[in-house]
Amino acid sequence: MASGCKIGPSILNSDLANLGAECLRMLDSGADYLHLDVMDGHPALQGDMHMMVSKPEQWVKPMAVAGANQYTFHLEATENPGALIKDIRENGMKSCSVTQAEVQWHSQGPLQVGLAIKPGTSVEYLAPWANQIDMALVMTVEPGFGGQKFMEDMMPKVHWLRTQFPSLDIEVDGGVGPDTVHKCAEAGANMIVSGSAIMRSEDPRSVINLLRNVCSEAAQKRSLDR
Repeated sequence: MASGCKIGPSILNSDLANLGAECLRMLDSGADYLHLDVMDGHPALQGDMHMMVSKPEQWVKPMAVAGANQYTFHLEATENPGALIKDIRENGMKSCSVTQAEVQWHSQGPLQVGLAIKPGTSVEYLAPWANQIDMALVMTVEPGFGGQKFMEDMMPKVHWLRTQFPSLDIEVDGGVGPDTVHKCAEAGANMIVSGSAIMRSEDPRSVINLLRNVCSEAAQKRSLDR
């Protein structure tokens, strides 16, 4: 069963010189999780690890040891998704705590598995793995940097996944904020990554609450329509 509506601020858009304080600020504002984009040569530490790297196989253990909760890799970046999913399940055990500034995380148990697809990848390529993962991530911008315009034409992918796999957690990432979250929620997304809209707001708590409320209302409507 999908885990309910969750909002994850993207730390890519934070003040990276004060990362610990920024993480704490987001958690204090009601964030459900932190979404960290990891690009080649720039490994980060904890949360929903979005691995935008060419060889995601090599980072499973380091990210688990660092305290990650979920390891999300791109379908396009590996030749054997099944083997990588199995590796994450079997070897991605977390057993440490990480302290940075005033933020401390305690992790235990296995990593969860997320599988991401870029805008140019057909959603049907993800289908064979959908029952083996915890979350599917549909990118709504081209991965790599923040501030891009939301791609509404990705919403049919979200809708297809929600229709075919009603219990799957479905995350959207890229250009999502108060003006676009309705489209994501109505299509079936229940995990919302939002960068600039939250991080640059003077009142991030209100933005997080708005995103969560829109997502929850859409989920309740789908439940009533069944």
